[in-house]
Amino acid sequence: MARTKEFDPDAAVQSALELFWRRGYEATSMADLVEHLGIGRASLYATFGSKHDLYLTAMDRYCESRDSRNLRELSAPGPALPAVRALVRRFAADAADEKAGPVGCFVTNTAAELAPHDPAAARRVEHSWDQSETMLHSALVRAQAQGELPGDRDPRALARMLLVFLQGLRVVGKATSDPARIRDAADQVLALLD
Repeated sequence: MARTKEFDPDAAVQSALELFWRRGYEATSMADLVEHLGIGRASLYATFGSKHDLYLTAMDRYCESRDSRNLRELSAPGPALPAVRALVRRFAADAADEKAGPVGCFVTNTAAELAPHDPAAARRVEHSWDQSETMLHSALVRAQAQGELPGDRDPRALARMLLVFLQGLRVVGKATSDPARIRDAADQVLALLD
């Protein structure tokens, strides 16, 4: 008779995501995961494979959650430009939040720590960025079609600029002690959408 799992794999992935997000991949050992999740090493390996496999599963969870929220906000009926502006403001507020600590964005963290030498992580980073750019592009095309964005603006180039800016916000937010730096930059980017 097969033994039933004594833990909830979904809850374990979420808990691992939080630990990896806070500490990074390299700084999180398998012993840390065992202790943090309260799951035996053998059970972790049997359910998720290696630490790397669990990290990629956690990254997939993060991207699914974040991307679905952004898609919901950017594709809501009605004017599109206010949704783009709200997204920029939310990212800036999150990055400037001193109480949140130096967590940053899981995708941005992965891009900096693993993507240069880990093809599987790099593919996930690129996929996430592609999705974000597509969502932003679609919203900006809609905004232009609805007369909210001037016709001489290039929605694809604006979407790419916003993607790079939003990722940069996450990096600066991890290191700055001056939230005004982030707020001022966000104000300047928002002015480009006028």
